[in-house]
Order: sequence, then C-alpha cells, then structure tokens
Amino acid sequence: MTGPDESERVVAASRDIAAPAAEIFELIAEPSQQPRWDGNDNLAEAPGGQRVRAVGDVFVMTLTVGSVRENHVVEFVEQRRIAWRPSEPGKPAPGHLWRWVLEPIDVSHTRVTHTYDWTHLTDEQRVPRARATTADKLRASLDRLADLAERA
Repeated sequence: MTGPDESERVVAASRDIAAPAAEIFELIAEPSQQPRWDGNDNLAEAPGGQRVRAVGDVFVMTLTVGSVRENHVVEFVEQRRIAWRPSEPGKPAPGHLWRWVLEPIDVSHTRVTHTYDWTHLTDEQRVPRARATTADKLRASLDRLADLAERA
C-alpha cells in the first residue's frame, strides 16, 4: 500500500476579508478566540492570556473530545504569518502544521490563506483525520473568521 503523495498532504484555502490584517491577526494569535472560528469544530477552549508573540511560544488548547494539545509556534511575523505544530503535552509533535498567512490588499481588506500541511506526519493513527481535513474545512474556518472580523 502506498500513502498519499506530498501534494495531497498540503491543503490550503484563501479568502479576501473586508477587515485590516491587524484585526484578523488578533483573532488568530489569541488562542482563546480560535474556537469561535474553527471550521473543523475541533477546538473547545483555550485559556486567555496566551497571545502568541514569537517563534518558540507554546499555547495550550482543549479539543472538543476533551484532550489537550500544546501548540508549538514555528513561524511568526506579527500581523502577517503564524504557524504551529500541535502535540500531546510533553510529547514530540507528530509532524503536522497549521499556517495562516495574511496579505494586506489595502487598509481595510486582507487576503488570508489557511494551510494544513501533514507532509511530515509520523503518527499513522492520525492519517485518517489528516486526510479528512479538506480545503472545504479550511474554507469554513476562513468564512467564520471573516464573519467575526467583518462585524468588529
């Protein structure tokens, strides 16, 4: 049996949002806000006060199934880019990555790209869930994020 090729392991969706990059970024970089826009309906809650500020930061999230994840920030440019690798507490990250890239179009519009990359996923038990994370699910997160940002 052969697994999916690398191109099938990177899923992305983009959307233009009628809000400034700074406002959108706050909804992403403050983990307590993430359950509000999660299109996978996977995130239950995160304690406040964990606002991401740099590569190397770690924030904690409780999933809807009750398990806890430590999210290790591996990319960060304020108001432009943020990416993290989730792991079980105290364990190495199994290799998947969530990324957000914000590109200002003008002062009140931003192109937002959301990517799920499981190219380096090492835990075979996670592959079915990874495979089920489609562009439609990423788009659902973008749509919910847009709804929140455009109402602000």
